Amino acid sequence: MGALSHYLEDEGIATTQVSLVREHTEALAPPRALWVPFMLGRPFGVPDDPAFQRRVLVAALALLERESGPVLEDFPDDAPHEDIGAPAEGLSCPVSFPRAADEGSLESRFLDEVAQLQAWHEVARSHRGRSTVGLTGLQPDALAAYLLSWLGEQPQPSYRSDIPDAQAIKLAADELKAFYYEAKAVQPGLHAAASIQSWFWLETAAAQVFLALRARARESGLPAMASLATGSLVPRVADGLLGQAG
Repeated sequence: MGALSHYLEDEGIATTQVSLVREHTEALAPPRALWVPFMLGRPFGVPDDPAFQRRVLVAALALLERESGPVLEDFPDDAPHEDIGAPAEGLSCPVSFPRAADEGSLESRFLDEVAQLQAWHEVARSHRGRSTVGLTGLQPDALAAYLLSWLGEQPQPSYRSDIPDAQAIKLAADELKAFYYEAKAVQPGLHAAASIQSWFWLETAAAQVFLALRARARESGLPAMASLATGSLVPRVADGLLGQAG
């Protein structure tokens, strides 16, 4: 949408947008954008909170009063916590993945994580009646196996013939991250986007896989993989969290 806005503005149509990934918006420099610190797939916060959603919408529309840009403003508040009610029977204990050195290889820990989160993701899908997971056509375990293959000597070919390898890796990573975020959001307790983001990057083997993929992309020296070596696969906010954690 950031790129499209430039074409619309050239035709005399004023544009504004809501941004979930600040790095991408900074790179595209659209005429007007409101960055929100919410989880992917939720540009207006949590469901069923029209008052908060209206605040976000009004803040984005208010940017139309700016005559020149690019304008990139930050929404000042995190999204409200989402109350999903009582957890499903038999799923009362949240899944936790300590960051300390665990037994087993990164591959085995990653695959085990995905398996453990499957039940929670089913709860999330049932509660919301929808999911952002499914665009690739692969199940979460297949997505994990695909990403792991790119850390080995025989990477799997792209699961879609119409997109290059780097784009396929990014799409698979985004979908798997959405799987993690949705599963975590329905575990007992109050979860805001920031806390889920910190959990993902600081406590999961998935985050370690993403970091290893970025390192592999840097080492490859291939122009086609350059986007994965910058902020595409691991956003700067994740580097900030990891740096703070030591």
